[in-house]
Amino acid sequence: MSDLKLAAEFPAATRADWLKLVENVLKGAPFEKKLVSKTYDGIAIQPLYERAKDAKRVAGRPDGEPWAVLQRVDFRDPKEANKQALRDLENGATGLTLVLPGSAGDYGFALPASKQALAQALDEVWLDAAEIELDVGPLSKDAPLWLAEIAKERGIDPAKTNFRFGLDPLGAIALHGKSNATWKELAAQFSATINNLTKRGFKKSLAAADGRIVHASGGSEAQELAYVTACGVEYMRALEAGGLLLSDARQALFFRLVADSDQFLTIAKFRALRKLWARVEEAASLQPKPIFISAETAWRMMTKRDPNVNMLRMTMAVASAGFGGANSITVLPHTIALGLPDGFARRVARNTQTVLLEESNLFRVGDPAAGSGGIEALTAELCETAWKLFQEIEAAGGLAASLQSELLQKKVAATRAARIRNIAVRKDAITGTSEFPNVNENKETVLDDKPGAPLIPFPEVSEPLSRMRLAEQFEVLREAADSMKELPKIFLANLGKAADFTARTTFARNFFEAGGIAALLSDGLASPEDAVKAFKAAGAKLACICSSDEIYDAQAKAVAKALEDAGASVWLAGRPGEKEAAYKSAGIVGFVYAGCDVAAALKEAHKGL
Repeated sequence: MSDLKLAAEFPAATRADWLKLVENVLKGAPFEKKLVSKTYDGIAIQPLYERAKDAKRVAGRPDGEPWAVLQRVDFRDPKEANKQALRDLENGATGLTLVLPGSAGDYGFALPASKQALAQALDEVWLDAAEIELDVGPLSKDAPLWLAEIAKERGIDPAKTNFRFGLDPLGAIALHGKSNATWKELAAQFSATINNLTKRGFKKSLAAADGRIVHASGGSEAQELAYVTACGVEYMRALEAGGLLLSDARQALFFRLVADSDQFLTIAKFRALRKLWARVEEAASLQPKPIFISAETAWRMMTKRDPNVNMLRMTMAVASAGFGGANSITVLPHTIALGLPDGFARRVARNTQTVLLEESNLFRVGDPAAGSGGIEALTAELCETAWKLFQEIEAAGGLAASLQSELLQKKVAATRAARIRNIAVRKDAITGTSEFPNVNENKETVLDDKPGAPLIPFPEVSEPLSRMRLAEQFEVLREAADSMKELPKIFLANLGKAADFTARTTFARNFFEAGGIAALLSDGLASPEDAVKAFKAAGAKLACICSSDEIYDAQAKAVAKALEDAGASVWLAGRPGEKEAAYKSAGIVGFVYAGCDVAAALKEAHKGL
């Protein structure tokens, strides 16, 4: 290798040098406000980090070992489920996630909760070759025993299987807020089922500490981590009380986390869980060992509108989970928010992983984020924040007690509300929905667009963690627009020259089309009469004046009054400032600008239709 140092003639760059350059650009603006962002846990993200010194790799997936490519099996018809499962396994998947009614992964479609349906879905599947992961709900708590019986009936040695049974009674309470027994009774039933499975020869991955419930409800990364850690500890206690050694109880657990499109937080979250659980094991006088983490791409990031953008989101999520050391990944097909995905959507989900594994080789390096200043800092701060919440949950009596007292639900609800506010003002942008919408998009096809929810016949014991999708408040507006006889329109009254109105016209078009209101453009208009003539020709009910502040001073009130007299509900693109009262008296009903409540403004615009 050459010893030529390409940067040898340049002086060494320091952080102080960089800060001087930044000060020149900021021109007195506060550094913290302009360049430092914060996560929903209040963790500051700096614009630049130095390399982390003396960083150690986080022990996780073995070096050079690819993660398992799992495919969802969620057809209501077991025969169709079997056809899809075999197709997936023949074309790149290494395992299956069997979704059962009422589970955390049941987004409206699931297999029937019966041994017969499970057996039929797994017909001709080599149970000693494919990884099988159960997504269990309160109505299918016996599914692990059904799977064990199916394996026995087919002559499969338990030691040669790679099953993850997914028992999660606390997850069922968190998701549905219902239970047919006290936690003490459920814990005894839980440990009895685990003991039954261990006697049959199944020793590993029998119960799941599953964070998808918190994530899908709008929770933060630290809240998801604290919940998973507390859940694992609660299950360890139950299993020890049921007669298992702590070392065996640890082996009986695996973990589920969500991977979303925020790559750095996702990588840090997966690394943080391994550190958190190692601390739990040390506290239990156990020698820490790498845990198994199963990842699923995020439900809450999926959109109904422009669902092809979901392919980009899930690609980023898979890459992030892979970099973070996930042992297996299940990808939600890009049309899942619309209904039951078809074969094409499932093939895209499968091939997303195959391309990242086989062509991009993302699995080759163990913990590639080790030493990265930004990722190491995020990992450490997530650990600290999550551990504090975990301690709070423990002080409240453990996860079961904190769910009953609704300690966790209140914290998640606060984070969820903050997300909804930030999405409404487009601080958190959703591409294809709140930003860059396509009002003329073609609707993607699905096999069934009527998702259902299982009836859980148990009494309520706590407030459920209700799932959500981030795009919902804009999708409601788009659906309202679609339900009209014809696509609603807004006339953009562009005053002056292109240089005067282009920026605000582009903003206003993007703004109103996020609510399903198609924008009709106009050339530069010179007078109120020109504006009224163009408005009438457009056939719209709404109008939005777009131009510079200087032209607004000269013409906005006259143009607004003329448009109002012509029957328009008139808006103005830009902040009104001190002229708000005058503009409103001239007939302007609302203003669109960066930082306003877009969702609320669009609701008002819909009223004008």
